[in-house]
Amino acid sequence: MAVKIRLKRMGHKKAPFYRIVVSDSRTPRNGRFIEEIGTYDPSQNPSAFNVNEEAAKKWLSTGAQPTETVSKIFKHAGIL
Repeated sequence: MAVKIRLKRMGHKKAPFYRIVVSDSRTPRNGRFIEEIGTYDPSQNPSAFNVNEEAAKKWLSTGAQPTETVSKIFKHAGIL
């Protein structure tokens, strides 16, 4: 099972809000997930994010691959 750390879109039309989730790579973007490890709000200036560092490091150590956007968020948070 290939595990990815990616964004799950929430919020209203033209007002996105994302949750950072760990899920199987074969599931749809907003489908079932294994664990929620944070949030990301691009509508605020500057963009706001909240990440559970312990959970993120645990999943990265077990081999979960972050997407491009999530890896940028992790770099700003100091996880990568």
